[in-house]
Amino acid sequence: MTLPLPAGDFRAFLFDCDGTIVDSMPVHHRAWCAALAEWGCEFPEDLFYAWGGRPVADIVVDLNRRHGLAMPVEAVARRREDLFQRLLPGVTAVPEVLAHIEDAHGRLPFAVVSGSTRESVTASLTVLGLLDRFDTLVCAEDCARPKPDPEGYLLAARRLGVDPAGCLVFEDTDLGVAAATAAGMASVRVPHPRERATAR
Repeated sequence: MTLPLPAGDFRAFLFDCDGTIVDSMPVHHRAWCAALAEWGCEFPEDLFYAWGGRPVADIVVDLNRRHGLAMPVEAVARRREDLFQRLLPGVTAVPEVLAHIEDAHGRLPFAVVSGSTRESVTASLTVLGLLDRFDTLVCAEDCARPKPDPEGYLLAARRLGVDPAGCLVFEDTDLGVAAATAAGMASVRVPHPRERATAR
């Protein structure tokens, strides 16, 4: 499966991390399920993907509301992150995105724009040996407003010194694509793992 890019004279590539560069969404789901099981809470796979790109804290709050629970947001978030870090050695890159990273590296500046923590993003890219490919990382700690707000993508463009109209965004969620569009950037949608498996 290839990932065709839209036409345009792009001067920078901006990437979401989880599910875009790193084929980590199945691992994230496993970490979520293990953390939530300690509180008797379930997180079905279809809902997990439907909520892709949402902040961890918002997900815990909404799961509490759905299930009538009172899970402590920070404790669940920390537990989920710890479990994810333990599972990280098994992740791989999304091949279709990695091909574009390898092709354009050295010709265009790259940024990561992720709703995940810097700890999580850095760990994921380090496992894949890709951390040094990116000129800047914009993570959850850098933005007051999560996707679909364009703040993260606009910040990345400023850091790279590239006009937003010259940036191409790689994203795997509706929220991420909406953020890119709101930033005035073109985007390419990365299929989630089940879609990629079907296409092969």
